[in-house]
Amino acid sequence: MLREEEQLAKAVVRLNARLMGIVLGTLMGAGLFLVTNFLVLKGGANVGQHLSLLSQFFPGYSVSFLGSLIGFTYAFLVGFVIGSVLGAVYNKVARA
Repeated sequence: MLREEEQLAKAVVRLNARLMGIVLGTLMGAGLFLVTNFLVLKGGANVGQHLSLLSQFFPGYSVSFLGSLIGFTYAFLVGFVIGSVLGAVYNKVARA
C-alpha cells in the first residue's frame, strides 16, 4: 500500500503558483483592456456605462484608451493575487 501512495504522490502535479498568477493576471488584464478598447472604438451615446462602474474599485479607470491601460494594471494585479492563492491552495491540498 505504501508503494502505491508513493507513486500517487509522484503522479500529482504541483503547480507553480507564481506562474499561475502571471497567467491569470495576464488573461484578466488583457480581457479588460480588449473590452474597454472595443467599447471605445464602437462609440455611441453612452459608452460603457456599466463598465465604468469599475472605477469604484479601480481608481483612475475610465472607458478610454488611458483607462484601459490603468485597468490592465489593476486587473493584472487582481488576477495575479487570485492565481497565486489558488496555486498555493492547490499545492497544499495535493500534498495533504
